[in-house]
Amino acid sequence: MKKVLLPFLTLFTLVFAINQQANAQTPYRTALGLGIDVGDGPTLYGPQIKHNFGGNDAGNAQVLFGDNITVVGVDYSYNQRISGTRGLSWYVGVGPQVSFVDYGKWHGYWDDDYHWKDGDTETFFAIRPALGLEFRIPSAPLAMHFDWKPWWNLSHGSNFEPSRFSLGFKFVLK
Repeated sequence: MKKVLLPFLTLFTLVFAINQQANAQTPYRTALGLGIDVGDGPTLYGPQIKHNFGGNDAGNAQVLFGDNITVVGVDYSYNQRISGTRGLSWYVGVGPQVSFVDYGKWHGYWDDDYHWKDGDTETFFAIRPALGLEFRIPSAPLAMHFDWKPWWNLSHGSNFEPSRFSLGFKFVLK
């Protein structure tokens, strides 16, 4: 798993270090927080970071955990403030996700020779579009988001799960 995380973290760090321009369309530059992914299937939760690169462009990275599953993902999003509001914006984006599922010894199977085998681990690759709203509390360093974030699995029998949503609660650093 360390081999998978390292490229994502390296890429995010390079992009973060190269582009330190203030953002004109979102009310903060960087925020850290908790992401919660809900819907059909397991509920996932874990840390996330969002960085606004300038103009309307932002990146979000998260590591989410659930029962026997770990999901690592990054997203690009186009962000636009909603005129006439203070701190409310909409966004649309997309990004890759890698899921590691550990079926464990309780989810084993019988092989062709009728020997019991412990469960296995599998890696799944997905693309996740997102459409959502974000609100930055004007008088506090807090932000939150809600989005529709369907799951399009590209491996192990491709399937599309439209009933997935994401919530996020963030502390604004700058």
